[in-house]
Amino acid sequence: MNDIHTLTRRRLVQAAALAVAMAGSSAMAQAWPNKPISLIVPFPAGGTTDVLARALGEKLAQSLGQPVIVENKPGAGATLGADFVAKARPDGYTLLMGAVHHTIAPSVYKKLPYDFQKDFAPITTVALVPNVLVVNAATPAKNVAELVALAKAQPGKLTYGSNGNGTAQHLIGTQFENATGTEVIHIPYKGSGPLATDLLGGQITMSFDTVTPVLQHIKSGKLRALAVTTNKRSSALPDVPTLEEAGLKGFNIGTWFGVLAPVATPKELVSRLNAEMVKVIQSPDFRKRMDEIGAEPIGNSTDQMGQQIKGETEKFAKLVKDAKVTIE
Repeated sequence: MNDIHTLTRRRLVQAAALAVAMAGSSAMAQAWPNKPISLIVPFPAGGTTDVLARALGEKLAQSLGQPVIVENKPGAGATLGADFVAKARPDGYTLLMGAVHHTIAPSVYKKLPYDFQKDFAPITTVALVPNVLVVNAATPAKNVAELVALAKAQPGKLTYGSNGNGTAQHLIGTQFENATGTEVIHIPYKGSGPLATDLLGGQITMSFDTVTPVLQHIKSGKLRALAVTTNKRSSALPDVPTLEEAGLKGFNIGTWFGVLAPVATPKELVSRLNAEMVKVIQSPDFRKRMDEIGAEPIGNSTDQMGQQIKGETEKFAKLVKDAKVTIE
């Protein structure tokens, strides 16, 4: 009998604690936001992640009535910024601008200080941006076939830059080497800004970066676009073929970008954030801005983003294994 009473009291205490927690969560959601929100970008300024975060943050600040401050925390293939947000207070004031790279990282890093599927609450996917194979305009190759021939004639001499070890650009570069039987040296950077600078300066031969940071340089003639890495052409570069059209099979990688919160963030806040962000993403002004930078706006539900992360983590685990991607 005493055991039954003890169990009953324990359940009552647990129920009371849960009720208090739910009440506190509801009160927090009603008061939120009453101070600036930090949107963490795990890359330096100037890259696609940064551009998207600032475009979203500007409109979101107008909608919420509080500043949205973009903070750049680059390093380790975007995993440093992710770890920072995973360990932040789950109060809706610290968010991550995540990307496809975070679904690749678990397969290439032997030990991560967080679990991307368990330690984050997905909010929404903001946009999808195709990746594009570009070379410096001084490179003699005018198309993919000529680039492959150049790489085979000079094994170990050509270089490609990426946004860091374990990123989409690193995976695409490794796939390119495997598919063409070439040896191209991988040069990891902390983000698209410094990568584009070296590509323009001729310090590296090529990159497989997203369209956004290189689009203006392609249009100006400083860089030459040879192919996009998705299975359909980019609306921003309609005359540029896909890698498959250029003769290389099995390439279909673009880069998505989306916002996540620490996993314990109250569901009311996550729902509110989703609603506010989707409203921004679907607005004519935001969609126009996305067209300008070669991005396809998305704005899906939290569940859809969660399924996307799960599916892509599994897909990239196989691709990483097949492509034999390793961390230098």
